[in-house]
Amino acid sequence: MYVPDVPDPVAELVKRRHDPVVVQTVRSTAAATIAYVVALELSKEPAPLTAPLTALLVVQVTLYATLTRSLRRVEAVVVGVLIAVAFSVLVGLTWWSLCLIILAAQTAGYLTRVGDWVQEVAISAMLVLGVAQVTTYAWDRVLETLIGAGVGMAFNFFLAPPVWVETAGKSIEDLARRMRQLMLHIGQELGSQMAVDRAAARLYEARRLDHDISQVDAALRQAEDSVRLNPRVKEGLLYRVVLRTGLDTLEICTVILRVMSRTLTDLAKARTEEPLFPPEVAEALKDLFVHLAAAVESFAVLVTTQVSANAEEAESRLSSELAKAHAGRDRSADLLLRRVQEHPRQWQLHGALLAEIDRILDELDMEQRSKRLMEELDRSTREKRERFLFLHKIQRWIRRDRKDGFTAG
Repeated sequence: MYVPDVPDPVAELVKRRHDPVVVQTVRSTAAATIAYVVALELSKEPAPLTAPLTALLVVQVTLYATLTRSLRRVEAVVVGVLIAVAFSVLVGLTWWSLCLIILAAQTAGYLTRVGDWVQEVAISAMLVLGVAQVTTYAWDRVLETLIGAGVGMAFNFFLAPPVWVETAGKSIEDLARRMRQLMLHIGQELGSQMAVDRAAARLYEARRLDHDISQVDAALRQAEDSVRLNPRVKEGLLYRVVLRTGLDTLEICTVILRVMSRTLTDLAKARTEEPLFPPEVAEALKDLFVHLAAAVESFAVLVTTQVSANAEEAESRLSSELAKAHAGRDRSADLLLRRVQEHPRQWQLHGALLAEIDRILDELDMEQRSKRLMEELDRSTREKRERFLFLHKIQRWIRRDRKDGFTAG
């Protein structure tokens, strides 16, 4: 008798222990619980739920997000409390004073640039204004907020959050594999009589890559935050720039691939009674798309590889595939030119197809990649220096002072 395998919940949880959702759930639960225990000892409130609520909100997957959210949360609560104390002294709680305090709190939130915590300013003001002992409750609310934010930040300092660079890299590689699969499908169908609905399906598949790009971009933003201010990462800027420029290149290639799919769809509409291309041309284009698809996948492996030996192997493979793709492009161009001279119908679509292939090859070019990396690194370094100009001047002064000291010695 066949007994189906029943998945073990514990084994499944162990497999998913590095999943962002699992990590976030465990970390936020633990931080909220600790914040509540600490608040019970320090706050006069019998149920200081503001502390675990704050910890739950500020403990994010990355240290950088935790720090920024903690500061803005505390700022929002303090602003709301101050407004409520001022209103309690002047007018007390009535329907019109409630209207005014909500208006004033939200305005103050926008002026103080608390970001997503604008509503928290109004909530804190209303809660404080609605109790009898305004001053006592206001102090307890601020204290509980500080406890929750402090526990959240300490939680990430002592238990450093994971770095999500590998997760973002896998997302980029998955995107490249889907692009590769689409290119291979396109190449296989060039020598057949393609129905318009099938060509339109390929166009829809290319358009869906836009949604995939947005998902990869979200994973990459999480990875970028995870390396900021993280003591375990020494080359955070380099990781961010390499992955970001790599995703930008793939995003441009998906746009070109979508345009290419539209070109082939238009060609299918014009050639409903015959193959898209004659056998010799179709075979050359198929070989070209095979190497183009392999180049896209090799490019993704190159930008997501952190070990130098593997990176050299990926770079060598990418160079080889690009060389073969360029050779295939030239052969296909010669065949298409002869075909157009014999049968000039839809010649503009042939030219458009070659132009789109050229654009993808240009985007994947190694020299273009190196140039873009250097430009992005220079731009990021310049922006960082301008943002922390005062610290940069102090750093330069210290270095100059040390140099003068060594020279004098």
